[in-house]
Amino acid sequence: MMPRCRLRLAHAACCALLLLASCHTFVRQPFADSAGVSVVRVYDTGASRWVTFETMAHAIAKADIVFFGEQHDDPVTHSVELAVLAALGERRGRVMLSLEMFERDVQPVLDRYLSGTLSERDFLAGARPWDRYVTDYRPLVELARVRGWPVVAANVPRRVASAVSRRGLALLDTLNAAERAFAAREHSCPHDRYYEKFVGTMGTHNAGSGPPTAADAASALVITERFYEAQCLKDEAMGEAVAEAFMRGGRRTPVLHVDGAFHSDYKLGTAERVRRRVPSAKIVVLSAVPVASLAAANAPASRDRGDYIVFTLAAVKP
Repeated sequence: MMPRCRLRLAHAACCALLLLASCHTFVRQPFADSAGVSVVRVYDTGASRWVTFETMAHAIAKADIVFFGEQHDDPVTHSVELAVLAALGERRGRVMLSLEMFERDVQPVLDRYLSGTLSERDFLAGARPWDRYVTDYRPLVELARVRGWPVVAANVPRRVASAVSRRGLALLDTLNAAERAFAAREHSCPHDRYYEKFVGTMGTHNAGSGPPTAADAASALVITERFYEAQCLKDEAMGEAVAEAFMRGGRRTPVLHVDGAFHSDYKLGTAERVRRRVPSAKIVVLSAVPVASLAAANAPASRDRGDYIVFTLAAVKP
């Protein structure tokens, strides 16, 4: 198993090479650590075979919208995200980058930074970036900035999502017009396959506290429903943002949307919301799966997650 420092070196090297090459052409990235050990394998679920990153890049460049579902805080995953963005830019010339990691109300701040009228320091002070922005998402934003590509702050503000998790979607009716505009215009939150997966995930997180009483179960159901409505709120906001970005750019400009894998795995969540809004768009879903051993990666078990499964060699936890 690879030491964490070697994974970080691989991630840093990938970022540096890609950003240096961003104004010219994409540097072919072998995705290896400092000792030359491979840290990525790609599985094409449609063809049921392992493929190279280049093969995947050629295929996804034909799409209108590409989802990259990540497992947060995995350094190799973030290297691959950057490589995917660069590869799309090389093949299509222009890309619209959409991020779960920025909220819709900070779009003006993000736009000012991209245009060069705001310093990075002021941008970070006003954009509420995720804690690991510098290591995980800054390379994506910087590549887009250097190339002059738009970056979409796609997510609903956390304050709105938090309020919905407490009071439900009915909370939206109490917002003023300015605040309401940061959520999607239309919402759908059915008890479907996505709901079942969400409930299963919540149950896993809550397990281990002993057998629940009837009162506990009823309370847990209410909490789950509210959290699910907040999840739908985020999916609808991001779905609307991605669909609108696609419609602005047209088929000449692909959209790469980066989110937590649960939002787009199985083409559910945000991916389904985009499909509902732009049914004619060609959508491709990538899902990152960190594993302890690439040689032992169980591709068939993950194949339903998306069109391509990107297995990464997980960092060793201290």
